[in-house]
Amino acid sequence: MNPIKIDSITQMPLTQAPKKVDKAAADNFKAFLTESLNKVNDAQKTADELNNKLIKGEIEDVHQVMIAGQKASIALQLTTQVRNKVVEAYQEVMRMQV
Repeated sequence: MNPIKIDSITQMPLTQAPKKVDKAAADNFKAFLTESLNKVNDAQKTADELNNKLIKGEIEDVHQVMIAGQKASIALQLTTQVRNKVVEAYQEVMRMQV
């Protein structure tokens, strides 16, 4: 059995310089998030408008109103869960010891 020599082990730096973030990638991600949140907002507005029209008696098809309400609800729940996961990941990174 050959013993491992300590001199032959190269040491890894404990900290590395942070990588520069690609400006285009950051802008694309920002645009994606903005567009996604706008879609969720639009779904909420559509559901509210259809509810108001139903209350006023302008819509007779209750199914259309219910489907729009469920779409808006699911979109909002998904957005909330994604936000929770992002916050959880951020907290996990902040707990890491360097």
